[in-house]
Amino acid sequence: MQGDGRIPYRPEALQLKQENGDNWIDRDPELKCYLPGTPRAMYMPYPFQIVQGTNKIHMNFAFSNAARVIHLDDVELPPDYTYMGHSVGRWEGDTLIVEVTDFNGKNWFDRAGNHHSEALRLTERYSAITPDAIWYEVTITDPETFTEPWTIAMPIYRRLDPNATVLDYPCIEFAEEFLFGNLRREPLVRRWEGETLIVEITRKIPPGDSLYEWYRR
Repeated sequence: MQGDGRIPYRPEALQLKQENGDNWIDRDPELKCYLPGTPRAMYMPYPFQIVQGTNKIHMNFAFSNAARVIHLDDVELPPDYTYMGHSVGRWEGDTLIVEVTDFNGKNWFDRAGNHHSEALRLTERYSAITPDAIWYEVTITDPETFTEPWTIAMPIYRRLDPNATVLDYPCIEFAEEFLFGNLRREPLVRRWEGETLIVEITRKIPPGDSLYEWYRR
């Protein structure tokens, strides 16, 4: 990041970030249960599992059943750009270095609207602190969005509770009305009233929604 802690956005990318922040409920891919992307999946408040093999490392995430494979051997690039990126790793001493490329540019870094393009490239570093903690550092490079590379870092802790496992997080069940409510014949909710707030709900039909037009005919 810059010396003042700000992300080094290009001017036009900063404008888009601000627009994203103002419209995050409609635009944030996480709220639509899309794959969270990398590095966002690494610091979301949901557990994930790391399984190491001889030439692959597999990460299984609770959110949206997302997954990553870190290839420690030579493999072909994916046939198309991806949400989670294409990860190729190598060991430098006890530190795992992972280069991540081939993003589709549709993810955000957080709910504040920080975004990237298809040109995103990550360099991740995983270093053991203790048997139960990893220091995670990622350098973010995207010349179409940022004026220079910038880095974030944080510890990742092992879940120590007995028989810890990664459970499915069925987020689509919570986002179904948000995503597909406009397809209902009658609105599910028109008014919601709580102890301190009353919300009047008017369903808005997105323009050019071919699926809705198909149902209406």
